[in-house]
Amino acid sequence: MDQTVDSRTAVKSDAPLSESEKNAIIGGVLLSMLLAALDQTIVAPAMPTMARLLGHAEYLPWIVTGYLLTATAMAPLYGKISDVYGRRPTIYAAILIFLAGSLVSAMAPNMLVLIVGRAIQGAGGGGLFALAQTVIGDLVPPRERARYSAWIAGTWAVASIAGPLLGGTFAEHLHWSLIFWINIPLGLVAMAIINKPLRKLPIAAKHHRIDGLGALLLVAATALLLLALNWGGSEYPWLSREIFGLLACSAVIWSAFALRLLRAAEPLISLEVLGNPIVLAGTLSLFLLQAANIGLAVYLPVYLQSILGLSASESGTAMLGLMLGTVAGATFSGRTIPRFAHYKRIAMAGVTFAILCLGILSLVAGHASLLIVEILTTCIGLGSGTTFPVATVSVQNAVDQAHLGVATGVLTFLRSLGSALGVAILGAVALGYGLPLAGEGTQAASTAVEALAFVMIFFTAAAMLVMALVALVLMPEKPLRGHPEAPVLAD
Repeated sequence: MDQTVDSRTAVKSDAPLSESEKNAIIGGVLLSMLLAALDQTIVAPAMPTMARLLGHAEYLPWIVTGYLLTATAMAPLYGKISDVYGRRPTIYAAILIFLAGSLVSAMAPNMLVLIVGRAIQGAGGGGLFALAQTVIGDLVPPRERARYSAWIAGTWAVASIAGPLLGGTFAEHLHWSLIFWINIPLGLVAMAIINKPLRKLPIAAKHHRIDGLGALLLVAATALLLLALNWGGSEYPWLSREIFGLLACSAVIWSAFALRLLRAAEPLISLEVLGNPIVLAGTLSLFLLQAANIGLAVYLPVYLQSILGLSASESGTAMLGLMLGTVAGATFSGRTIPRFAHYKRIAMAGVTFAILCLGILSLVAGHASLLIVEILTTCIGLGSGTTFPVATVSVQNAVDQAHLGVATGVLTFLRSLGSALGVAILGAVALGYGLPLAGEGTQAASTAVEALAFVMIFFTAAAMLVMALVALVLMPEKPLRGHPEAPVLAD
């Protein structure tokens, strides 16, 4: 579909945005991002209640999988659309789609409708993840942008902590549907906050085409890959024909998508963006880092319960070290980046520290005390958290304004894909060593078999961080764009 935007119709005000308007926009997009992040964590405690009231408990995993599939697949598409039509209509569309999915989910009379509602939610939520970072990229020059990455990390931390608490409270004391009803007023508030100031953001692209076939191929290839990663080792054995079939079909469609990128007049993801070495290395480093972090966040509670003997609630509290450490690391990195010419060294030092701590954890996994585990996991979060601002700012700084949405969408897409891949890889390691993933029973909690399983899980996560470090080392550095008066205080 061809669409020409005359420069006279691009919504841009002569008056620059004031600081209060910028803060209002950032607050609004972070609120919308919080909604999408919460809906990845809030449903888990309520799932048994949903299964009891709606029936068909065998389809319960699809409540999570349906959201993950559409959220991940849609992220790069939103980036392109926002570059073409502007941030305001695109983020409005994402919020409205998310709220429509919330409404369907809240009113679901059965499990099938609930899964459909979750898939619709994900189709909007994937846009909110990408667009929040893109809008911040529009408002703030790269030299100052890094400090806002800590706000994004904080948003994820709040969702990780508040989501399970709210979900469990609503399901146990009120009604499970409140998990979705609460999104309606909060989403409308976010739209009201950003409505007026977002009108002042310009539309970067003036002549453009949305590649519908490329978008379809991307969504299909991603969905098949995520299904294979989610079903492998749980629904079907990894070496089963079902998993092989899904992976083979995904590979064929990915090949078709790559061919489409080469031949389309205006591809969904610009070859200029994909060929940029900073974009390639930055997105790869965040992909690998997220695979290690999310995989660790999934299996660390299992370790705390089966080896250290903590209860489910105690293990949740013990996870605060990893989460708060990540936020602290991102905050430190974001505030430090503007002061350094070679800013990627911050992330390199942080990841190296995280690798060291994760290596120590793997060595003492069978006999460590809770205090030692808390110190090590907090340090792991602190070190790995430094990479999020560096990777995001580097990628956004490497492209021009017209490709900012696409580059941020690709970054968000690979970050989400890394989450699924990390859980799948560490899950394969756990199953390969016979680890009881549900924490069933504690009689054999200190056996050599279980201890070895966690040693290998932590070692595999450390190997992922080593590869992320290599990607950071290979990533070229480009001076950050920003105000000329902003000094570089250190080398």
